[in-house]
Amino acid sequence: MADWIERVRGGDRRALARSLTLAESADQALLSALDSVFASLPRPTRIGITGPPGAGKSTLTSGLIAAFRAQGARVGVVAIDPTSPFSGGALLGDRLRMARHALDAEVFVRSMATRGQFGGLSAGTEDACDLLALAGFDPLMVETVGVGQSEVDVAGLADTTLVVLTPAAGDSVQALKAGIMEIADVVVINKSDLEGAARLEEDVKEALELRPMPPPGAPCWKPPIVRTVATSEQGLEGLMGAIADHRAHLQRHGLLEGLHSRRQERRYEELAGQGLLARLHAQGAAAAAFEQHRRAVASGQLSPREAARRLIEQLAL
Repeated sequence: MADWIERVRGGDRRALARSLTLAESADQALLSALDSVFASLPRPTRIGITGPPGAGKSTLTSGLIAAFRAQGARVGVVAIDPTSPFSGGALLGDRLRMARHALDAEVFVRSMATRGQFGGLSAGTEDACDLLALAGFDPLMVETVGVGQSEVDVAGLADTTLVVLTPAAGDSVQALKAGIMEIADVVVINKSDLEGAARLEEDVKEALELRPMPPPGAPCWKPPIVRTVATSEQGLEGLMGAIADHRAHLQRHGLLEGLHSRRQERRYEELAGQGLLARLHAQGAAAAAFEQHRRAVASGQLSPREAARRLIEQLAL
């Protein structure tokens, strides 16, 4: 796998595609090889693109690919599609809206299914970003599934988060509730040629006024509101400018290093929790205690909280 990783670093698209598949399947040999080069991984710009279903995120992403390519950038995209809770399958259709870039060797679009993961992302999204970074793509764009008010994991993964809204969504207040608006670095009103765009912009301005203020003396970024019509690429120049301005703000105030550090800390805590739970299920005495308390919860003898407390005490954790 070390040779495979070096092939990815050398720009081998076939090795990259295969490595992404292995990472998505949590192949331990591949992930160990990726971990071995962690300290030397590049840190490309990461742009998260999120918003409710039907906002035009994929079409907007396609337009941004074209805009970055016009600047000579090599662009990597991870597009997350929902997994069916019934069949377990996923259409992986987001990249169909990016098909015009399919023959461009300087663009790599990878679709990934959520596989039951909450938060708008897939479990392998971070590893996919690391592999695309290793292959030399910069910027990286991560497009989430259509999200609601509290699915905000993309903010922990991206340097700049675009929240895409549309006046075609009906009651704009539903899109402006706490959660998704608080993670916006740039707010995009897509399909702004439709009726209601001006009203939505006013609602967004009011919602942004309710965001928590930073501590006194801390750098303050006021998210700009950009109107676009992604199908005709209107407004993309202004959006590219807003993304560049936010990047400059992070660099000017020395905030990028903190973002990267917090990202890795969150990833460590997430993986540690998963590993401890797996070990809990696998080891003899711990597994027996876990099952005993699970049955007590299922039968109504103990509340889930009380059962968890007793398990932790019993295992002296």
